[in-house]
Amino acid sequence: MLPLQSLHAQPVADKKEPEQIRIGFQKSAVNLVVLKQRGTLEQRFKNSKIVWLEFPAGPQLLEALSAGSLDFGLTGDSPPVFAQAAGKDLLYVGAEPPKPESSAILVQAASSIKTLADLKGKRIALQKGSSAHFLLLQAVKKAGLAWTDIQPIYLAPADARAAFERGSVDAWAIWDPYYGAAELGFKPRVLHTGLGLSNNNSFYLASRSFAENNPGTVLNLLDELTKADRYVQQNRKEVAQLIADVSGLNLATVQLFLSRRSDPSPTTVIDPAMVVDQQRVADSFKEIGLIPRAVKVADIVWYPKSAPVARQ
Repeated sequence: MLPLQSLHAQPVADKKEPEQIRIGFQKSAVNLVVLKQRGTLEQRFKNSKIVWLEFPAGPQLLEALSAGSLDFGLTGDSPPVFAQAAGKDLLYVGAEPPKPESSAILVQAASSIKTLADLKGKRIALQKGSSAHFLLLQAVKKAGLAWTDIQPIYLAPADARAAFERGSVDAWAIWDPYYGAAELGFKPRVLHTGLGLSNNNSFYLASRSFAENNPGTVLNLLDELTKADRYVQQNRKEVAQLIADVSGLNLATVQLFLSRRSDPSPTTVIDPAMVVDQQRVADSFKEIGLIPRAVKVADIVWYPKSAPVARQ
């Protein structure tokens, strides 16, 4: 097999397309949203019923995937770690480039919190098991604090924003587009982005049965995601308006969070460097007892039998 680093998936065909492909997405899943709104997958997989389901965050999406309600979806770095530690049967099948500036720890403009060390003793809202969880964990480490030095308040993004706005929490760890919407909506202060703390990697996951039974379909999905990214890069104004129209986000918010994505952002199969980076995420959570057991990320990485090909 060819080395997997920085390789795109080579389109191949399964003997038979699956009867349906159930895809989970979030508002931040730009390439999936583009595919959904343009009807691309319905054209690519003419013999499959494409079902789209939206989720507020990765943990909820992976719960549906592990329960058999989904086949494929996108999350940040932390949800798969928590899912694997809980014994969920899923596989990493693809990834996008890092987006460290797309997540942040926010405080109120007039807050006395000026440095990461000032988070000691503070109430911090976050979605448990999300990419924001790892961001906050790394921030606490960088400040020389222990996890027990802060008061994590586990809330879904909408509830976390409400708690932050009314002053029930002192800080909020969050990702785009919620981050961008808050930034423009009520002008919080950015205490720290993911830069230097977390790569904020995005992973595509599939149920084990779906990936193993439909390897060509999975590779073709990754191929269409890369094409969607190319479309995003070439049609930014149109894509920003498209996402605004379907997400309920205002255009300025969409333009802001799109500006923080790397250019370009192709979807690739998982390479060894990604596994190493993701293992660091898993080890960090185990180190402080936030997951019940150690996990080996490589155990649930899908390597397609059809060799991928490099594209310049």
